[in-house]
Amino acid sequence: MSALRCVFVLLLFTLSCRAERRRSVRKDSEPLVIDDIAFDSELDRNADPCTSRGCMWGKSSDGKVYVPYTIAGHYTSRERSIIERGLSSFSESTCVRFIARTNQRDYINIQSDSGCYSYVGRRGYSQTVSLDKQGCIYHSTVQHELLHALGFNHEQCRSDRDQYIKVLWQNIQRGWEYAFDKINTLNQDTPYDYNSVMQYHKYAFSGNNRPTMEPIPNANVNFGQATEMSKNDILRVNRLYKC
Repeated sequence: MSALRCVFVLLLFTLSCRAERRRSVRKDSEPLVIDDIAFDSELDRNADPCTSRGCMWGKSSDGKVYVPYTIAGHYTSRERSIIERGLSSFSESTCVRFIARTNQRDYINIQSDSGCYSYVGRRGYSQTVSLDKQGCIYHSTVQHELLHALGFNHEQCRSDRDQYIKVLWQNIQRGWEYAFDKINTLNQDTPYDYNSVMQYHKYAFSGNNRPTMEPIPNANVNFGQATEMSKNDILRVNRLYKC
């Protein structure tokens, strides 16, 4: 097993354990966190994609989409730098601009909570994007959670997933099967992308150290190793927000 894969598998295992622990000790003031997606309640789990219900961030008259944010003060300067790099990366290739909040009503509140998670899309008022200091401060992870906040779901949950990914249900850790539920996603005429930053690694949520996903028809295709947004990730942002 390569060093990169070892690190990735360990990270997923750590975050899975954190998410599982979070579900079991959830406080009334905390959202329901399943995998790395936050919900207001259990009833929201199988809801249609939020972009059909108006959860997108609004576009300004100058054609830009401004998303206000705050960053908690408990991050080190290095950690904050990684987070800010992820925020600014969207301005390099999309019309999305993450801007420091002044007095805007709706904004994302980036803090080190239990694990990595975000709501999908704009929720209204303050919404948490958790980037745990212990395991979430990576460029790809920051981009991943920000894409959730913009309205995007996981690649392996796409409506056409079964044409490209075979889920090996027998290898999934018991209780985590829902992480592979298909969603009626808006795919925007873009192809399934094994290199998407939203695509999980082949060992994600494995209960027996065997792969939980296999690409089809070519089982040898590498996937789930993105270190930054792919061209398709960027294209989808631009298409969704009509950049």
